[in-house]
Amino acid sequence: MTVNALESIEGFHDKWPFLARYARVNGWRMHYVDEGAGDPILLLHGNPTWGFLYRDVIPPLVKCGRRVIVPDMIGFGLSEKPAREQAHTLDGHIANLTGLVRQLDLQRLTVVCHDWGGPTGLGFAMSNPAQVRALTVMSTWAWPTPPAEFHTRQFPWRIMHAPLVGPYLLGRHNVLARRGVYLSVVGRDKFRREAQAAYEAVLPDAETRLLTWVWPRWIPLNDTARAQARFAWLEAELAKSKLPTLIIWGREDEVFDAATFAERFKRLMPHADGPHMVTGRHFLQEDSGPEIASLITTFLDGLDKKGGA
Repeated sequence: MTVNALESIEGFHDKWPFLARYARVNGWRMHYVDEGAGDPILLLHGNPTWGFLYRDVIPPLVKCGRRVIVPDMIGFGLSEKPAREQAHTLDGHIANLTGLVRQLDLQRLTVVCHDWGGPTGLGFAMSNPAQVRALTVMSTWAWPTPPAEFHTRQFPWRIMHAPLVGPYLLGRHNVLARRGVYLSVVGRDKFRREAQAAYEAVLPDAETRLLTWVWPRWIPLNDTARAQARFAWLEAELAKSKLPTLIIWGREDEVFDAATFAERFKRLMPHADGPHMVTGRHFLQEDSGPEIASLITTFLDGLDKKGGA
């Protein structure tokens, strides 16, 4: 039904012309695209998006001689969507990503992290540094304190993910995919015309939207949070990491504002390149996909010239 819904969107294949591939990871069916040849780049999305978010990033990277892999996290996009909350632990998602990388035998990998793709991708990278060549971070976080002051507010964030309200708003009414992404881009008219339907189509009913309200519950809001230890470990590992790192941020991002979060990554990893500012709110790929691809290409070309990593 999801695929049929996408097929019915006018012009969808022009925007998303990539061959669908599937892998079995930890018992789940994961969808991904795998385009081009050369050193691999792994593009990771977050909540409530899928690989479609990177549609304007993929072609320029391929054209510049890179192999680009874009998985849909289990629970999103064209991947299988488990209907039980226990399937969606942070460590479980890291394990799913690790399973895909191992099946594809990816080496010299550049991991590009956005939103929940940050804790997931960085968790993989810190556990498998020998396979990783470089990192790119965009509008994400990697520490145990709440990612933003916004996430500590009773309204709208915390009430949205309360036991009854979350399933009602995000599950039954698809608020995050229907309104959340739209409100977090700069070019809203263009987004509504060209992209909105593709985000809604892959989450057609309440059962498939489980992760949109479950994932945010893993954001640590206090010292007893279930992900507290994992995020503390992640911050400590990144502080020790010498992996070449690129920081890209949306200058209009109102939740993960650059002055706080991009700069915190810079303090955590002072060797990082950037932060480089582009047009964009939280979902900056929607506004600046080609520019993001250009920044990644320039960064990796620089490593090539140095004989790096």
